[in-house]
Amino acid sequence: PKMKEDNCLHAALICLGVLCYSHAVAAEKLNHTRPSLHGHHEKGKEGQVLHRSKRGWVWNQFFVIEEYTGPDPVLVGRLHSDIDSGDGNIKYILSGEGAGIIFVIDDKSGNIHATKTLDREERAQYTLTAQAVDRNTNRPLEPPSEFIVKVQDINDNPPEFLHENYHANVPERSNVGTSVIQVTASDADDPTYGNSAKLVYSILEGQPYFSVEAQTGIIRTALPNMDREAKEEYHVVIQAKDMGGHMGGLSGTTKVTITLTDVNDNPPKFPQSVYQMSVSEAAVPGEEVGRVKAKDPDIGENGLVAYSIIDGDGMDMFEITTDYETQEGVVKLKKLLDYETKKSYSLKVEAANVHIDPKFISNGPFKDTVTVKISVEDADEPPVFLKPSYVFEVQENAASGTVVGKVHAKDPDAANSAIRYSIDRHTDLERYFSINAEDGNIKAIKALDREEMAWHNISVFAVEVHKQHQETKVPVAIKVVDVNDNAPKFAAAYEAFVCENARSNQQFITISAEDKDDSANGPRFIFSLPPEIIHNPNFTLRDNR
Repeated sequence: PKMKEDNCLHAALICLGVLCYSHAVAAEKLNHTRPSLHGHHEKGKEGQVLHRSKRGWVWNQFFVIEEYTGPDPVLVGRLHSDIDSGDGNIKYILSGEGAGIIFVIDDKSGNIHATKTLDREERAQYTLTAQAVDRNTNRPLEPPSEFIVKVQDINDNPPEFLHENYHANVPERSNVGTSVIQVTASDADDPTYGNSAKLVYSILEGQPYFSVEAQTGIIRTALPNMDREAKEEYHVVIQAKDMGGHMGGLSGTTKVTITLTDVNDNPPKFPQSVYQMSVSEAAVPGEEVGRVKAKDPDIGENGLVAYSIIDGDGMDMFEITTDYETQEGVVKLKKLLDYETKKSYSLKVEAANVHIDPKFISNGPFKDTVTVKISVEDADEPPVFLKPSYVFEVQENAASGTVVGKVHAKDPDAANSAIRYSIDRHTDLERYFSINAEDGNIKAIKALDREEMAWHNISVFAVEVHKQHQETKVPVAIKVVDVNDNAPKFAAAYEAFVCENARSNQQFITISAEDKDDSANGPRFIFSLPPEIIHNPNFTLRDNR
């Protein structure tokens, strides 16, 4: 509605001392004009409404400050008509959102009041309709006019962060200015009016390690070379303050827990320069000898360490493996040991990181070495024969007590205990042989017959005198050597026939013999006729050898 030059209603708005208006070009109307309500913005003496040629007041937007807590209702504005002579014949009516509940109008004076405290964050504006009618007939004196009551914001809401607690990670030794996390706060106040919702971030706790960007809430590292191994977790408190951070602004805070994640910036290090270990000479290959451990303060794959033997006189005798669960190097026996041959060994063991970060290569080398000294312990070993087996010979006609051979065993231990010998009688049931318990001489004590048994396989025990459980057995093979102690025998009883008219020198029978002795003493026979018939002219014998 615009102010008319003639015969128009003027509505006067008083808005808590705040005069909000805009100019509009007055439109000249030809012929007749209809009445309209105008906001009462400017007054002369005695409250009369001032008229301006060709220009009217835009009155259809009122303002009420929120959260008013005074004892009296808030005056929002006043409707007034020029034709209202004050005789009470004009009645002002208010309808729309909150009319009669929140907003009430004095139907005589046109004063509009807000009867309740308003909260812009619950509702920012109300749309109402004003109308002037005849009090007696209720006849509208002009068409209804719509206007808006805006709730004007005050700074009554502090900033609130999206989360009460934040958690973030950043690698240790990050460069200064590395982004860690962005925290965000919101303010329920009107961002379009004043600075009530203009937030500025600052850091209350966590300096000098971290900083925060005032406008964005991005937290960044502020110190170089922060070391996880020195301190892993930081507690930072960030404040968001409205009113652009100026005095009087409201604020809210949040806690940020920042954890430094690990990088491989530490090499492994042995806590000592020499490890002493011992192992029995009786240990078998694969048996664990001992363990070494290099300490690496890094964690996860950054702290993984692999072990290897790089030098030493025991490289052929020992090996090392890595126990990745305990991060230890396990020294194991690779070959059998002999205390009497070598009593100690030395190894040079290296521990090296498995994964190396090129960015921190200057912190290297990412490895360390240590000396491992291994002493071999003397084990209580059984006697050892000088040979793994023995082979002897004895003639079959040897007299009882003939020495067949000698076995010899010794105690490999440093004590060099005396040895006693015996024959395993399970291998000499007929007791053909005996052995001297002290010197190991084996004798034949019973007649031997090669033709009955050409070989005797016996076992001889050697046992330590003072440790009967330490026993060793060795096989002894005894060959019975043949002597010519068996006469030849004809293979069969021969009977021959010959015809009476047989020719001279005609062969009519072949005779063979056999001998139990071996080839050296048996099969080469000489055949001849006995003396009583050697001169018989009827028969001759040819020896075929």
